[in-house]
Amino acid sequence: MDYLGILFGIILLSYGGDLLTKSSIDISLKFSVPKIVIGMTVVSFATSAPELIVSLNATLDGLPSFAIGNVLGSNIANIGLVLAIITIIYPITLKHRFYYTDFPLLMISTALFYFIIYTDNQISRTEGFILLISITAILFYLFIYQKKSISEFSEEIDNTKISFTKSFIYIFFSGSLLWLGSETLIKSAVSVANKFEISERIISITMVAIGTSIPELAASIVASLKKQNDLSIGNLIGSNIFNLLVVIGVTSSIIPIGGIENSTLFNDMLWVILFSAIILPLAYFGKRNVLTRKKGIILLILYLIFIIPLLS
Repeated sequence: MDYLGILFGIILLSYGGDLLTKSSIDISLKFSVPKIVIGMTVVSFATSAPELIVSLNATLDGLPSFAIGNVLGSNIANIGLVLAIITIIYPITLKHRFYYTDFPLLMISTALFYFIIYTDNQISRTEGFILLISITAILFYLFIYQKKSISEFSEEIDNTKISFTKSFIYIFFSGSLLWLGSETLIKSAVSVANKFEISERIISITMVAIGTSIPELAASIVASLKKQNDLSIGNLIGSNIFNLLVVIGVTSSIIPIGGIENSTLFNDMLWVILFSAIILPLAYFGKRNVLTRKKGIILLILYLIFIIPLLS
């Protein structure tokens, strides 16, 4: 039953996250919010909603390792699993934006997060606010200096006919699905961990993290099949930035996250840094500015090297 609970929780999180994204976009358009702002804020936040609700719920339940593991595991899965799979399906040609905006911001966000948790093995409310201020600064920079960027969501959101009332009902409903899904997923995952004497950190950074990354995987595969996956890497990097700064920022601002394990600092976080940094050398290795199928296989092999020892 615990495995069914995990599956049911993942399904609820995936559907709730997708519904929240579409409803949020719909309301933003009705208020004439520019599409680039929607892409940078509404969509990025909505696609990180499963990680946010799971991490917040886990912290409220006194499971800080679960909250941190979910975010770090999701960031690793977004690059090592999701990006690997879509690259294997169809190679990605990197745009100038990747070198001058996406990659630098990802590394800055990762370095800031690591510095905060490395100093005292916890994230205080003040540090949570620092993370939120950082994402605000990033969004301000993007809005001011990247106005010429084309929103990757324009084709999907041009025609909207849902009323305000229905949109707000959908948002409320999606929030309920996310909360119910997170409750089910956390309790079932912890039960499995206790049954097999697996730590909360391991179960959250593997099974739960993959589950909360399913929305990104599904959306990226669809884009890849349509040969539009050059946009997917930007979406994944944006999701990783939001996971570190917004998900943990909001969670720790409400309830400080303490008791971060050394294994998180000296193992999990190093894998996050590796998967964040490796995209740059891969961009220059072999066929320049292109993430080929061979490079996707390299990412997938690295992900298997990371996850297999944790599950064995």
